[in-house]
Amino acid sequence: MRIVTFLTVLLLSTSAVAQQNITNESKKKVVQSIEDHASDLTSLSDTIWEHAEIAFKENKSSEALASFAEENGFTVRRGIGEMPTAFVAEYGSGKPIIGIMGEFDALPGLSQETVPHKEPLIDGAPGHGCGHNLFGVASLGAAVTIKELIESGELEGTIRFYGTPAEEKFFGKLWMIRAGAFDDVDVMMDWHPSDNTEADVQSSLALVDFLVEFYGQAAHAAGDPWNGRSAGDALELYTHGINMYREHVKPTVRIHYHIQDAGKVVNVVPDYSRIWVRVRDSKREGMQKVWERVEAMAGGAATMADVDYETSLISGIHEILVNRTGGAALQKNLEALGTIDYTKEEQAFAKEIQEATNSDPVGIDMEIKPLKETAEHPGGGSTDVGDVSYIVPTIRLGATTAPKGTPWHSWAVVASSGMSIGHKGMLYASKALAMTMVDLLENPELVKEVKAEFKERKGDYEYEGMIPPGPPPLDFEQD
Repeated sequence: MRIVTFLTVLLLSTSAVAQQNITNESKKKVVQSIEDHASDLTSLSDTIWEHAEIAFKENKSSEALASFAEENGFTVRRGIGEMPTAFVAEYGSGKPIIGIMGEFDALPGLSQETVPHKEPLIDGAPGHGCGHNLFGVASLGAAVTIKELIESGELEGTIRFYGTPAEEKFFGKLWMIRAGAFDDVDVMMDWHPSDNTEADVQSSLALVDFLVEFYGQAAHAAGDPWNGRSAGDALELYTHGINMYREHVKPTVRIHYHIQDAGKVVNVVPDYSRIWVRVRDSKREGMQKVWERVEAMAGGAATMADVDYETSLISGIHEILVNRTGGAALQKNLEALGTIDYTKEEQAFAKEIQEATNSDPVGIDMEIKPLKETAEHPGGGSTDVGDVSYIVPTIRLGATTAPKGTPWHSWAVVASSGMSIGHKGMLYASKALAMTMVDLLENPELVKEVKAEFKERKGDYEYEGMIPPGPPPLDFEQD
C-alpha cells in the first residue's frame, strides 16, 4: 500500500500564486476553473501514478483520462494509430483547432514511495520517473477549462486533447501522425515536468532505435567449443566497436545500448544474441550519418565471429522544431501567473531528496525563467513531440514538479510526482497552458504569426516518419 506522508494532505491549490497581473476575463475564468477542478485533477494524477504502466500497456491510465474527458463533455475516439491506449478527445467546431498533448506512460523498475529517500513501493515495478502522471492530467485539465468557455459561447473554435502513449520507449505519436491525427490542427500545446519553470524554446535530440540480432551455432562450451559459432562473441565485438567509435563522434552525439540477450547458460556456446541500440544527435542529418556507421559495424562483428546477423528499425524521432512566437506568448502568461508558493515542509522534502541524490540542497527553484535564446545544439533528451512539431506548430512549456537538480528518470522524480510538489506544478502548468490557448482562440493574428514562423523554420523540408511499415510493436518483449 502506498505510504501517504503529511505532505500529501497539504493544501494542493495554487491559489497563492500571484495572479494580480491577469487582466483578461477569459484567462481569469480558466485559472479559477482549474482551482475548482484541483481536487479532481490531483486525484486523477495520483490514480495514474499508482497504475504506473509502461509503454503500450497503459490501459488503466489511458482509460482514466479518456473517461474523465467524456465525463466533462468531450467526444472521445479511442485506438488511434492502431494503439489501444491512444485516443483523441474533442469539443467544439470550426477553426481554429487548438490541440494539446498528454503523456501517461511510466518507466520500468522505478517504483517508489512518496518519501525523500529511495524506497520502492513494489520492488522492480515501474514508476513515473518522468512525471507523466502529471503531464496528461495538466493538459486535459487545461482542455476542460477551454471547453467550458466554448460551451458558454465566450470562445469559438475547437479544443482537442491527444492522449499519446509510449513516449518513453516506442514513440507512439509516430503512429498517430501516420494515421493523420494531427493534420488539421492549427496550433499544438505541449508541456513537460521539470525542475524549473520556463517557456521552452529549445530543441531536443533526434534519435533512432534499432535492433541487432546475431545468429550462430550452439555447442558444448567445454566438450566441443570448436563446433560452436558464438553469437555472444559477435555481440561483445559489436559493443567494443561502438565504444571505440565514441571517441570519433561530435560532442552532440550520444550512443546507448541495452544487451537484451547474450545467452542463457554458461556451459553453452550461445547461438543467439540481441542488442537494442540508440543513436542521438542534435540534428537528424547528423544522427543519420552516425546511425549508418553504427549499424554497419554489426556486419564487421558478425564477420569476425563467423555468424549471421540482422538489423531492424524500431523507430526514430526528429528534434523539436522551435516556435519562439508561441513561446513569447506563453512567457507573458507565466509572468502574469507569477511563482508557485511552497511550504517549509515541501522545501525540507526537496532538500532531503537533493541530499539523497548528491545534489546541492538548495530546495525548489521558484523563479520564472526569462525567455532564452534558442541554442543551435542543445543538450538534454529526446521526445516524439519533435515529430509533431514538424506537422503542426507547437508551443512548449516546462513547469517545476521536482527539486532543483533532481536526476530525471529516477526514484526522486517518482517521489515528487506523487505528492504536493508535483501536484502544484501540474496545476500551474494547466493554468499557463489554458491561458495561452485563450490567446490563440481570441487572437487570430497570433495564430497566423505562429504558423508563419513554423512555415519559415520548416522551409522545404518534407517530413517522413522513422517507423517501419505495419502496426506498432504492441507485443514487443519489454525487459
